[in-house]
This record gives sequence, structure tokens and C-alpha cells, in this order.
Amino acid sequence: MDGMHDLGGREGFGAIRNKDDGEPFHADWEARSFGIIQSSAGAKGWSIDWFRHCRELIEPVDYLSRPYFDQWMTTGAAQMIDEGYLTLDEIRDGASNFDPRPGRPAATVDESRASVANPRSFAMQVAAPPRFATGDFVRCALSGHTGHTRLPGYVRGRRGVVHARHGGHVFPDASARGERRGEHLYTIGFAAADLWPEAKSSRDRVFLDLWESYLEPA
Repeated sequence: MDGMHDLGGREGFGAIRNKDDGEPFHADWEARSFGIIQSSAGAKGWSIDWFRHCRELIEPVDYLSRPYFDQWMTTGAAQMIDEGYLTLDEIRDGASNFDPRPGRPAATVDESRASVANPRSFAMQVAAPPRFATGDFVRCALSGHTGHTRLPGYVRGRRGVVHARHGGHVFPDASARGERRGEHLYTIGFAAADLWPEAKSSRDRVFLDLWESYLEPA
């Protein structure tokens, strides 16, 4: 979906503040937000692509003005309301009407590790052979669509070269709709000069992991 989240290569939004101080969280509520969302990721029907799609639906002003983990909690709350775990009234009142089921969460590190029987993997078999080989020139699709996509706006219609192939992986556009479908995944290299006019004398390159349906022969 083309929205405010897709800011790569855009100008006019001011300098990016450097927060590289080695601290993952800067307030207790941020760590708590991270834990809540990571816990919800264990649900059977949850996917990172659905989470990202819901986050991308946040109104532009809120998206740009709210802290990062505030966006996470806004997204998580919307998803829990959608799935029937919470109601909007409960969030407004700050009081839960949830009737907990018998049982308890894992209490120790070893119990937590034991509860994760199968690490989450996004690799999967794809019946069709890959369309592209390392060294092939490709061009990215020119337009997006209304749902979730991992094809950023600044490379659409731009020419690149296949740097590496990674086999089949879950296609995020389909995953966000609840479909588990695989596509071949590639690392595509772009000359910075082909992406931005002001980089015409630069020798820098940009590398993106992109799915096969985003690409066509160039």
C-alpha cells in the first residue's frame, strides 16, 4: 500500500535524529510494549505481514508524530479488537472484562524456550523454477496496490541487477491477506545514481531483498 510509512528517498521531512546510543528502550513502557507485541506474535493466525499492514493504516499525522512503540501498541490494540480479545470500551476504561482461561504463562527462561517447539521460518518450497539468475538485469514494477507490499516506492520502475538468489520464501503481499504462498526471493543491487538525481556522481549501491512478482526482465 502506498502510504506515509514509505518514506525512503523522500525529502522535506527534516533531519533524521540519531538514536544510536546502544539502548534498545528509553522508557519502561517501551519495553512493555515490545513484550506485549512479541507475545501476541505467538498466536496461530498472526503474521508479521498482517501486523505491518495494520500499522500502515495509521493516519499520516499520527504515524509521523507518535513514538515508534506507541505505533506498535496502537496497531496491537486494533488487532486485538478485530480478533475479539478486547473491546474499545475496555481500552477507554482501562479495565478488562476478560475471563482468563486456566493455565499460566511460562515462568522461567527454560520454560519459554521449551514452549517454542518450532522456530518460525519464512522459507518454503516453490514449484516453479526461478525466472532470474545472478547477474540478470531486472526492472521493478512501476505501481503498487491497495494491500501490503515490500516493494518501496523509490525503486519502482528502476533497473537493477540480481546480486543473489535465496530460494522460495513466504510472499508478504499474500501473507497479509491470510494466504501462505511462496515466491522466489532475490537480492537486487541498484546504483544510487539510478535512484536519485543528486547521486549521479556516486559509486554507492543499494541492495534490497525483493520477491519475483515485483520484477520483470530489463
